[in-house]
Amino acid sequence: MAKFEETSMAAVFQNRVAQYGDRALVAYKNKAGVYEDISWNKINEKVQHLGYFLISRGVGSGDKVALFSPNRYEWWIADLAILSVGAVNVPIYATNSAEESRYIIENSDSKLCFVATKEHMDKIISVKPKLPNLGDLILFDDFDVKTPGIITLANAMKEGTAKPMKDEFEKRIKAINPSELATIIYTSGTTGPPKGVMLTHKNFISNCQQCYEVDPATMKRDDLHFLSFLPLAHSFERTVGYYLAIYTGKKVNFAEDFAKILENFQQVRPNCIVSVPRLYEKIHAGILAKVATAPPVKKALFGWAMGLAARNLPYICNDKPRTGLFALQYNIANKLIFSKLKVALGMNKLEFAFSGGGPLAVSDAEFFLGMGIKVIEGFGLTETTPVVNANKPFKIKPGTVGPVVKDTLERIDPVTGEVLIKGPQVMVGYYKNEAATKDAFTDDGYFRTGDIGEFDSEGYLKITGRIKDLIITSGGKNISPQNIENDLKASKFIEQVAIIGDNRKYLTALIVPAFLELEQWAKDQGISVSGHKDLIGNEKVQKLFNSEVAECMKNWARVEQIKKFKLLDKEWSQETDELTPTLKVKRRVINQKYSTVIDDMYKDDKD
Repeated sequence: MAKFEETSMAAVFQNRVAQYGDRALVAYKNKAGVYEDISWNKINEKVQHLGYFLISRGVGSGDKVALFSPNRYEWWIADLAILSVGAVNVPIYATNSAEESRYIIENSDSKLCFVATKEHMDKIISVKPKLPNLGDLILFDDFDVKTPGIITLANAMKEGTAKPMKDEFEKRIKAINPSELATIIYTSGTTGPPKGVMLTHKNFISNCQQCYEVDPATMKRDDLHFLSFLPLAHSFERTVGYYLAIYTGKKVNFAEDFAKILENFQQVRPNCIVSVPRLYEKIHAGILAKVATAPPVKKALFGWAMGLAARNLPYICNDKPRTGLFALQYNIANKLIFSKLKVALGMNKLEFAFSGGGPLAVSDAEFFLGMGIKVIEGFGLTETTPVVNANKPFKIKPGTVGPVVKDTLERIDPVTGEVLIKGPQVMVGYYKNEAATKDAFTDDGYFRTGDIGEFDSEGYLKITGRIKDLIITSGGKNISPQNIENDLKASKFIEQVAIIGDNRKYLTALIVPAFLELEQWAKDQGISVSGHKDLIGNEKVQKLFNSEVAECMKNWARVEQIKKFKLLDKEWSQETDELTPTLKVKRRVINQKYSTVIDDMYKDDKD
């Protein structure tokens, strides 16, 4: 019989430690550049010692503790220690600025703050005079720090080891009420100051159970192992890539950072990942770019294989075995093309790729599905812990986010088309923001997702846009930009795009070219340029993009056509503030930053 009733992730973790013991729980890249395993027992030892430290420092039930770090196993240790003593984890995106971090720490009333590196430490030190209620900083990286009020994680655990209080530690886990707060996750604030989403222990436990029930047979497999690279501060990675892995006893390997993701894929070769659409977009575009420069015979062979991949979709999406001549042809294509491509990417063992956090283009999903990788798209928000819908591995419908998960009610507002949710994974509200909490729910208790959607005949949900992103033209036409943007990104020459047109007579687009692909094309055309600005100003390049946009828009209605576009010479990123930490486009920032460029596209507005 399990020692702890599983009403919190802290309790679940302790029970799984007893079950799995010396089996590897996580792996990280050590200083020698080799992935090193850490067992369930070893992680638990660190969690307990850190928990003793927190108790000795007066951290009590309901106290808030901030966590400012990228993905690494210490994030897990800090989180589990915080939860185990009954406190509340307040994660901060590793890329946040000092001022953004200050706002979160102040608004959440955090008493302590874990920081990963000297850079994170310096950011908090710079704003600490404005945070009179913030106590010590606990630093993950182990180097000599003589600044008062800063203690390394190693020393914190030594302090905990010297003051063992196992009975108190276990007593606190058993005392956790599932309705109590486990975390406050601050939204990225694309439309204003971040709001603190309050999620309870019940929210997380319920969502883990719901994810498990999507396909219990897969979740019971002992051989599944993840590669973690999405921010743990985001609820998608935290629930599906972390808590669900613990809940089901799976091993997780930590990527170094997103910039080294393909290198880490090749070293770890995971069979399961959790990602936002951007990764699939980048890999798909990169492959097409390389194929474009291949010799004619290889290019033709790839085209033949892709034709077979398209024919494979009904088989992989419905979990049916291939038969007859097609099975033979596909096996040849797999041997010659798919298997080699996947080995080169480190994806030769990848079976399941969960996608969420934004709409995944059908072309990107089908590219991986055709090669035998089950891309499983779902839907949810931070406010729903996050999973609300998920495709089933044995019945995948590209372009949909699947049916609603267990114990969840979902309906479409008949007037606005908004998706409304009720279930045990829905947040209790926004921290210290009653007005926003009230606005987030209908009178009968359904959470307003802000997403527009529709159901097919089998109950699979298709998200068609976001209410706040809806473009309302001056003629009164409502247009959702995301699906148009995804169609444009199907062009191998288009890396990023934002549709413009709110309160305008027609739609325009800001386009960031796929410069590697474009530069190769220009070279093949004998075009000599000195840089990106020179390249996008070239007349032949402009004609190329006129043709690409026209081709991508051929199935859209007249009112949804892109009348003008502007090519930009720099890719959007978090660092330049056009993207959120989960790589979504900040439309408000784009509109402000490129206002002159946008106005120029409408200067002859006479239509």
